[in-house]
Amino acid sequence: MMTTDGAPVTGADDALTAALRWRAQGRGVALATVIRTWGSAPCPAGSQLAVDEAGAMVGSVSAGCVEGAVVDQALRAIADGEPRLLGYGVTDQRAWEVGLACGGRIELYLQPVGPADGKPGLLERLLRLRAERRPVALVTDLVMGLQTLVFPSVVHGGFGLEEPLLAAARDCLAADRSAVVEAGEDRRLFVHVFAPVPRLLVVGGVHIAQVLAPMARLAGFQVTVIDPRRGFAAAERFPGTTVVDAWPDEALVAAGLDPRSAVVTLTHDPKLDDPALGAALRAPVFHIGALGSRRSHAQRLDRLRAQGFAEAELARIHGPVGLRIGAVTPAEIAVSILAELVARRRGIGTPTAGAASAPGPVAPRLSPDLSTPLSTGLGITAVNPKTDL
Repeated sequence: MMTTDGAPVTGADDALTAALRWRAQGRGVALATVIRTWGSAPCPAGSQLAVDEAGAMVGSVSAGCVEGAVVDQALRAIADGEPRLLGYGVTDQRAWEVGLACGGRIELYLQPVGPADGKPGLLERLLRLRAERRPVALVTDLVMGLQTLVFPSVVHGGFGLEEPLLAAARDCLAADRSAVVEAGEDRRLFVHVFAPVPRLLVVGGVHIAQVLAPMARLAGFQVTVIDPRRGFAAAERFPGTTVVDAWPDEALVAAGLDPRSAVVTLTHDPKLDDPALGAALRAPVFHIGALGSRRSHAQRLDRLRAQGFAEAELARIHGPVGLRIGAVTPAEIAVSILAELVARRRGIGTPTAGAASAPGPVAPRLSPDLSTPLSTGLGITAVNPKTDL
């Protein structure tokens, strides 16, 4: 995939990165963000599109439906330096004109990124926080254009928030939900949650991992393959994927497992899988999966019990890993594993390939119904979450 300025798109080369790169090159830049969606709008709230003064763009706010109209407005914003709210969609002829024939609607916030408005520094900080895997919410006053950063315990930025609004912003951050907050007729805030990119750590550089790694990257995961066996951990077997040739338990501890991490073991070798599972069970990961038959999984659990793990802890391991779809080939098994991983990430209970496991700690539950409101006393309306930039 290429951007319209000819640069290849990678996981790190998103709208924020492009906006900063273009500003450093002296180009005029505007950044469009989806703040609310209705109906069949194709991109969730938090999706972003960066546009430069020549009309080059990176990112998407509608999967191509209204980008042309947004670019036109972005060029005007670059010229006059004024942010603006944009709405597209509705029905009939207007829907056809903007490419939303299915009746979807989107609302956007479009802001120029100038050298003197402090936004380049703010964007740099957001990218740095993302690299450090620190969750943060960027709160924008949609009337005044002021922005501030809300962390779980502190606030940094251009304006303060009254306690009810701050509590609402932190609720969004905790729930991993971007949202529009309406406090009175003349106060609208957009809480844009920037959560760390979800990670998948795969133990075992086997054939299934060769298929699973690129699939998981396409699904938005940062993937690391761990295998101390140099032949299995050869970089050429996993192009585009981080490969670590270390003992799995040591590598997992060094990775700093967190609630947005998942661990899947694929080696069938207790010397590698068991220490890895032990490290995962001691961490707050949202998913643990282990490849193997029901019989081998039962034996695995016996070994872990002997190490002192309680039944509630062992119930966090999904084994055999993957959804029950009748998978046979390595590619089919990889599909099964990834499907279960996505379901767990979204907080949805799933039948595993083997015996049912009691659910362990999972990421915040995200409603599949995009129109479901997040109920508060502040007129806050939930929108479809965006968990990777």
